[in-house]
Amino acid sequence: MKRLCLSLIAALVAFTALSPPAMAWIGSPATTFATLPAGATPPEGLTVDASGNVYVTTFGFPASGPTSDPGQLIVFDHAGKLIRQVAIAGASAHLLGLAFHPATHDLLVLDFGAAKVLRVDPISGASTIFSDIGGGSGLNALTFDNAGNVYISDSFNGTIWRTPSTGGAAAAWLTSPLLKTTGVPPFGANGLAFNRAGTALLVANTGDDAVITVPVSGGVAGTPTVLTYGVNGADGLIVDENDNIWVVANQSDEVVVLDSTGKAIAKLGDFNGIDRNGAAVGLLFPASLAFNGQFLLVTNLALDLRLFGLQTIDSQWAAQVTRYTISKINRHLPPIRGE
Repeated sequence: MKRLCLSLIAALVAFTALSPPAMAWIGSPATTFATLPAGATPPEGLTVDASGNVYVTTFGFPASGPTSDPGQLIVFDHAGKLIRQVAIAGASAHLLGLAFHPATHDLLVLDFGAAKVLRVDPISGASTIFSDIGGGSGLNALTFDNAGNVYISDSFNGTIWRTPSTGGAAAAWLTSPLLKTTGVPPFGANGLAFNRAGTALLVANTGDDAVITVPVSGGVAGTPTVLTYGVNGADGLIVDENDNIWVVANQSDEVVVLDSTGKAIAKLGDFNGIDRNGAAVGLLFPASLAFNGQFLLVTNLALDLRLFGLQTIDSQWAAQVTRYTISKINRHLPPIRGE
């Protein structure tokens, strides 16, 4: 028997030596970039200006329950030092995506609670209505085409809205079953960005764990198709200079990077518990993302979906969070072992 066991061990060692190396992800860690001021509710939207200053909006659903106070705009410098915190005048408590218009430089903020797009003064928080979409829309994220038109995802109606660069009435640019969901979290169309050529709009569908491709020709939407499934809670989405697609997976606490064919080429970050100050270590229900120099910044929404009658694997952890954070990850993609 002893001789047989030794022979089996020798065979296994030989097999391992002759086998090709296994492929595995090397996940770059997520560390804390900035901590929101005490009393601030979870950050969702995220954008960066030309000077590297970082802007986040608050969603208004802390673990203690929803707030009715106006949503906040919180600004940090490039190193994560707090610059200012202002209430956005006339806004609901529930804000999502925000971005600076590339031509006008206006700061546009999506008021999820009021289904409006606001033009916001980033210093004072004063606001005017850029577009009042209404109609029970779940406005979530926004992006721009090369002509300056504004595209806004509607998570509840499965629609992408479009406004001219000056704002005003929004038109339904595309409505599709692929932009709706019956899944959990119950958000369909979410993060969105154009590819480098402007010939396709990429859209995350959160509840379906999918990334959708919408072909674009002459500013007109073609028939959408699924690029890939399997991004667990696909949320914020951006495209880099190589047409790689960076997607937040809010239910697996990571960022998944896809090439233009939908193949996963990196998985970054992870959740590493709650620290003594009540802040998430790493990523916890991450939501939005943006590049800032050599780093990728990610908001930690840390949302306890039990507030909406839904249980997910992060719920009990999110319930422990009392201070909310933005994380950073080195944007250099690590190699994949075996390739």
